[in-house]
Amino acid sequence: MIDRSLAQCIVESSTDFAIITLAADGRITSWNPGAVNLLGWSPEEALAKHGRIFFTPEDQAAGSPEDEMSRAAQEGRALDERFHMRADGSRFWGSGLMMPLQGEPGFVKIVRDRTREREAERSLATLTDALPGFVFQADTDGHIVQINERYREYTGRGDEDLLGNRWLDAIHPAHRDKTQAAWSEAIDSGAAFNQTFPVAAQDGTYRCFSCRALPQTDDDGRILRWIATCIDVENEAQARATLEKLNLSLEHAVTDQGEALADSLRSLQAEVAERERIEETLRQSQKMEAIGQLTGGVAHDFNNLLTVILGSIDLLKRPNLPEDKRERYVNAIAETAQRAAKLTNQLLAFARRQPLQAEAFDIAERLRKDEEMLRSVSGSRVTLELDIRCQPCVVEADPVQFDTAMLNMAVNARDAMAGEGRLQIVVEERDGIPATRGHAAVQGKFIAVLVRDTGGGISKADISRIFEPFFTTKDVGHGTGLGLSQVFGFAKQSGGEISIESEIDKGATFILYLPHAQEKPLSRPVDVSPPIEPQPGQERCVLLVEDNQLVGEFAAQLVGDLGYGNIWVSSAKDALALVEADPERFDIVFTDVVMPGMSGIELAEILRARFSDLPVVLTSGYSHVLAAEGTHGFDLLHKPYTADGLARALRAARKSHGAKA
Repeated sequence: MIDRSLAQCIVESSTDFAIITLAADGRITSWNPGAVNLLGWSPEEALAKHGRIFFTPEDQAAGSPEDEMSRAAQEGRALDERFHMRADGSRFWGSGLMMPLQGEPGFVKIVRDRTREREAERSLATLTDALPGFVFQADTDGHIVQINERYREYTGRGDEDLLGNRWLDAIHPAHRDKTQAAWSEAIDSGAAFNQTFPVAAQDGTYRCFSCRALPQTDDDGRILRWIATCIDVENEAQARATLEKLNLSLEHAVTDQGEALADSLRSLQAEVAERERIEETLRQSQKMEAIGQLTGGVAHDFNNLLTVILGSIDLLKRPNLPEDKRERYVNAIAETAQRAAKLTNQLLAFARRQPLQAEAFDIAERLRKDEEMLRSVSGSRVTLELDIRCQPCVVEADPVQFDTAMLNMAVNARDAMAGEGRLQIVVEERDGIPATRGHAAVQGKFIAVLVRDTGGGISKADISRIFEPFFTTKDVGHGTGLGLSQVFGFAKQSGGEISIESEIDKGATFILYLPHAQEKPLSRPVDVSPPIEPQPGQERCVLLVEDNQLVGEFAAQLVGDLGYGNIWVSSAKDALALVEADPERFDIVFTDVVMPGMSGIELAEILRARFSDLPVVLTSGYSHVLAAEGTHGFDLLHKPYTADGLARALRAARKSHGAKA
């Protein structure tokens, strides 16, 4: 049992938690410094008053203070999440716990401020509700702990019916065993879960969904829960079956000489109309596949954004924080939320079901705007180069379909390079289109977009079929063959062309031709933020290696606030050059794992071999990379991380190398 004087010392030193004792009738008998900071009343003002003073008027009218004491007495504890009152009349969202005192009548009440956590939770819920597919979180046993609004709408059930149940129960019984086996394998390995299966709707029917789930881990790498996104692919499956049926029907209509010409014409008219409807469904399916490809990159970006938000919230909780730092952290949260909103808008733009709408736009301007999205979907180990050789580069086409085509070509290039290599996008003017796939050359002014990768190339046999719907050279479950067929359809419908130049082991170049337009679109300024200057070192200096500018800026600020000097570089190559130039300059290296060129693990291995006394801490939001390569014995801090988590990681690394923390 804790000594009474020690317990009193703990209570008096707690400044972030309000710890209050109350008599059996609810009168306040003690009021710690945390209660003064959080609630605003001094001990002299609060003592002997009833504990209802920090309940809102509506909760007082509802009898909540008395109800809470009654529950604590009967059940041994009473939890609450609600608004609390301060002495100045303002409100805050707080989490409270009330328990009976041991050995004497009365209660102890502990309250902490959860306003910013609640705002972050509500922002995340709003984001997931805006997505077009299911989003749910489940524990390692498969029990649902959180769902988005789309999940509720599809199943017709509320949280009280869904939370706590196993998500596998909603799957068609014929697919349940196979899905359960894949889920168990993902849990055992910690790798991503990818499956397609039918899910029961509110009316008892089933639709096919493509589901991807990733594990969320703590600072020690233990899996806490799984976060899943599911995209409706039922239309894609129906479109494939219907197109095959229509193709057979059209062949019979042409070859069967016994049918009357009039009947054939009427049948063909009906089938053409149906084919147009199915092609629209297919176009939407292509768009939804593009969303699925984009989701992985967006998930990585959101991990980076959450790192900034959680770290800022952590620092804002600290007492006696100077106003200039408080303003800086609040601004960091606001700017990061705007970035999150931008990513959400990109997802929603791709998900809209709408016909082709041609308009004049500048391809160069469009690609600069889409560059961040293309980098996300390509992955950090693919170096993206954008080479604009004409200005302006105006075409008349559907800009959203152009974005989807670029996304599909980037995904195709990424997969061809197995996620690592160089992706070059060149934009230039050309006089005409050369003869392609048996079609004669076309004269005129065109804008050509060249997408060049360093993959293994495409065989001549595959080039002849590469644009056919559902044709793919990928393994089952890793592509539907719809991406490049969308690029082909977009080029043709826009009055252009798509061609391929490739040699085995020398990569491939896709060339998208779009007609040059005379009309000039309204110019839009491109926002280019200047890089921050490295801060001068202090007594202890940390070398930060982070290729994401937003996370790099914030990490440099965070390390400085933790009392370390720091230098931030955006590549492992630059970091290695700094250490080799002055090995005594840095006390610790804190590096991201997944970066273009040399990875963080490769950098750490070199530093360990050459400078064994220099500690290295790795950080990453890519669990599958670490599962494949391991940490090679280095300390690892998972993204998103908090200020306290970073402080502990740096201190532990220095201690393990014999440095004084």
